[in-house]
Amino acid sequence: MEMYRSHVLVCAGAGCISSACKSVQTALMEHIDKHGLGKEVKVVETGCMGPCDLGPVVMIFPDGVFYRKLKPEDAAEIVSEHLLKGKVVQRLLHQPVGQTEKVTSFDQLDFFKRQTRIALRNTGVINPESVEEYIARDGYRALGQALSQMTPQQVVDTIKESGLRGRGGAGFPTGLKWEFTARATGSPKYVVCNADEGDPGAFMDRSILEGDPHSVLEAMAICGYAIGAAKGYIYVRAEYPLAVERLETAIAKAREYGLLGTNIFGTGFDFDVEIRVGAGAFVCGEETALLASIEGQRGEPRPKPPFPAQAGLWGKPTVINNVETWANVPPIILKGAQWFASIGTEKSKGTKVFALAGKVNNTGLVEVPMGTTLREIIFDIGGGIPGGKKFKAVQTGGPSGGCIPAEYLDTPVDYESLSKLGTIMGSGGMIIVDEDTCMVDLAKFFLEFVQEESCGKCAPCRIGTKRMLEILERITTGRGREGDIELLEELSQVIKSSALCGLGQTAPNPVLSTLRYFRSEYESHIRDKKCPAGACRSMLAYYINPEACKGCGLCSKLCPTEAITGEKKQPHVIDPDKCIKCGTCFEKCKFNAITTVN
Repeated sequence: MEMYRSHVLVCAGAGCISSACKSVQTALMEHIDKHGLGKEVKVVETGCMGPCDLGPVVMIFPDGVFYRKLKPEDAAEIVSEHLLKGKVVQRLLHQPVGQTEKVTSFDQLDFFKRQTRIALRNTGVINPESVEEYIARDGYRALGQALSQMTPQQVVDTIKESGLRGRGGAGFPTGLKWEFTARATGSPKYVVCNADEGDPGAFMDRSILEGDPHSVLEAMAICGYAIGAAKGYIYVRAEYPLAVERLETAIAKAREYGLLGTNIFGTGFDFDVEIRVGAGAFVCGEETALLASIEGQRGEPRPKPPFPAQAGLWGKPTVINNVETWANVPPIILKGAQWFASIGTEKSKGTKVFALAGKVNNTGLVEVPMGTTLREIIFDIGGGIPGGKKFKAVQTGGPSGGCIPAEYLDTPVDYESLSKLGTIMGSGGMIIVDEDTCMVDLAKFFLEFVQEESCGKCAPCRIGTKRMLEILERITTGRGREGDIELLEELSQVIKSSALCGLGQTAPNPVLSTLRYFRSEYESHIRDKKCPAGACRSMLAYYINPEACKGCGLCSKLCPTEAITGEKKQPHVIDPDKCIKCGTCFEKCKFNAITTVN
């Protein structure tokens, strides 16, 4: 067995790959070989480490030094100074917003030290394509313990007592779902992983599959033992090619080591897993639509009951959980139900992974105990709002969720607290918006997404969301009229009470929550024909400041309607009758000579 004095962990999640981490990794390996350090230093390609805005990132262990925003040309200095001489390269360290000094070790960063990682315990730490590294961190030990020391009922009871709830939506108790399926009549039974993560701004499941795929495979096998299933399916988005690739590698390795397949650990238990690549529809994240897609049918939801626990895949009893839920299972079996139940709140146990996105300094993945406040997540871990702007709201739960205004920043994040505020936990997306965001436009954005992704099977969702979107488009273009707000509320209630599936029933949530907390913005759009945030372009008038204009002519060249005229090196003017308010001139002016009037 080879022993190394240092490990260079290179984040190779999808985010860092898009930031060219592969070229950084290659450069590091070249310089390590150049200095003859190949037998002393090992470069490890890991999954997502979390701080996506800092990529490409590298951690060096056992030193714990964290380097960020690397370029291939930085590799030479890291190798020659740090790995050869033991000197930290100061210029490549991270300096958190608001701090005067750079931080050397990753565990000194608020982003990391305020987290409690259970589902993300291995992501960014191990090579996701190495089953040996997973095993070295207690991988498949929980499966061995379940098969050799526990009865199927004891496994179910452990998950029930832990208080683990589904991390993909409404938070249904995981142990109850397993128990219902175990007791259901019908054979064979199936285990399904829902990896069809479709919410805008959400990438928790993707990162776990890319960084720790074996944790999901192990958990599904444990569930298979508990409910009496021999087959599992992972339904993963086609837009996640790296996750699919690493899953395929993990499945092959698990089969090679006898961790999947027949007679696992010599116990007589058989279990295997197949991948099904998603159909590219948001609605396939709904469990009955997902099951239909696996069966080769059109991904459309069906009425419930019966629930999948009684009649799921091919009409047989089926357990279906999302990726993050599965990732929590092996640690619960190993450490016990009481350990997990001691984390979080009375009714929301354990931790939750959130994807911080939008107007926040530290974007990326964070995992915190249930009950952590929004303020702690957004400001202590997320680093607050960029550019000194004011926090306005956070959208949780994606298109099925709602917005939470600044007055509720000290709300603990758990299933019950969010529900009281008119939103949901969902899969864990958190989109932060600042004072420059129009809440009417934000609601329209999510409704556009839902309307386009509607499967069309039921009229309330197919037609109702279309009518709501038409009203929002009127309002944001200055054509809103009295009664529009009341009509939006009426349509929302009809859709919530009559849509076929959970996605349709929650589609009006972004509109209802913005009406609840930002009703005055709707009224200003309708009555004053003004957007308070100055974000709705069609409600703005564009004006060229003659004192600032240099007469370069760039704006007139770019204007699609020839609304801008003027002599060279002389102030230009905008014809308001021709201006379509596209904003191109405003964005491209090098002298900030173009202003807007609300």
